[in-house]
Amino acid sequence: MKGSKYRNFVVLIFFIFMLLHQTDKLLINPMAAQIYAEWGLTDTQWGAISTAALVIGAVFYPLWGYLYDRFSRGKLLSFASFIWGATTWLSAIAPTYNTFLITRASTGVDDSSYPGLYSLVADYFSPEKRGKIYGLLQLTQPLGYMAGLILATTLAVTAGWRDVFFITGGLGILLSIVIFFTVKDIPRGTSEPEFENIEEVGNFRFEWSKVKDVFKKKSLIYMYLQGFFGVFPWNTITAFVFIYLSDERGYLESEVLMTMAPAILILALGYPVGGMLGDHFFKKSKKGRVLVAMTGVLMGAILLFITLNSPVDNKLAFGILLAFTAFFIPFASPNVTSTVNDIALPEIRSTALAIQYFIESSGAALSPLITGILADTLRKSNDPSPRGTAMLLICISTWILCGLFFFLTSRIITKDINDLHDKLGERAKLAKSRS
Repeated sequence: MKGSKYRNFVVLIFFIFMLLHQTDKLLINPMAAQIYAEWGLTDTQWGAISTAALVIGAVFYPLWGYLYDRFSRGKLLSFASFIWGATTWLSAIAPTYNTFLITRASTGVDDSSYPGLYSLVADYFSPEKRGKIYGLLQLTQPLGYMAGLILATTLAVTAGWRDVFFITGGLGILLSIVIFFTVKDIPRGTSEPEFENIEEVGNFRFEWSKVKDVFKKKSLIYMYLQGFFGVFPWNTITAFVFIYLSDERGYLESEVLMTMAPAILILALGYPVGGMLGDHFFKKSKKGRVLVAMTGVLMGAILLFITLNSPVDNKLAFGILLAFTAFFIPFASPNVTSTVNDIALPEIRSTALAIQYFIESSGAALSPLITGILADTLRKSNDPSPRGTAMLLICISTWILCGLFFFLTSRIITKDINDLHDKLGERAKLAKSRS
């Protein structure tokens, strides 16, 4: 398989990997009631499970980024898939809450393995096409959430949550074998327009001095700052929305599924739409992606406030508003990934993305735990909807901050993108002179 056919095949493999991995990662939240009941958990203990995995993921991001920029990205991704399967199996046999907390935290090791996947995509597709590819791949997150929801309300009810983890872990190990033998690396920078008619792109090597230059890019600094707050909302909502719907809005299990399923499908649509809009406006202006991302987070804040304050007894209105909110939530995600690749040199893109995700996870790791502590505190003060109030406070405050950082990025990003292509142009001239 060569050319476009092989490129599309790799995207398909990545899509399957991310879909199954996200299903495994997000499956725990729809099964919250079973796990709460088994060990009699508090909201703080439940929040600690997600936080522990996010902390481990954050710690491993820099290591994954460095390894991806030095060695074969395909082989490393295969190893990450094996780790996913093995750690999920350990979670399935955990006998106590404390051991489950430890084994579930260990799943964070492979959760931080995406930077190499995204940098490999950047070498297969030109800058004008990356947004929609990232959007396509990232819609696996809500689709995985949906798959997890279906498994939790069907198979987990009859077989138990442990057997479900055995199945998803086994799929991770099987997929690691497929990736090992089918996904190949390609020279870094291959898809950049400066190298379009050059057969030998060259072997641009990772250097620590180039990583230091990342922190000299003002637009990347703003992107990293927004990243610290940017995934607070997602981790807060995924950790608590199911228990919020059942306990504070009085939904039955069937009603939770009927409410969340349309919202998740609309959320999935938001990823490729956000990516395509980013590509469209990027062609018109280098700041186009960032402005699309800013629109997404601000609309999410406004609509979530309206949604969670809608009447409890009007379930139809709540469902419609939740779907509208869900559509805008993912707009930023594919555009953030594309923007980092628009600015960083090809040979350090995995590291640049790893820094982005390390900072995101460093902040997001606190999100479920903070939300749980806040909800428990609000409950003591007789708040009628402690989980709903906690989610609103966390999500709206962080989205507003993200909007501010995206605005600041839009003021300076054109220069940083132009600087990158000036350097690539110099490399292209040197490559031509050698050929």
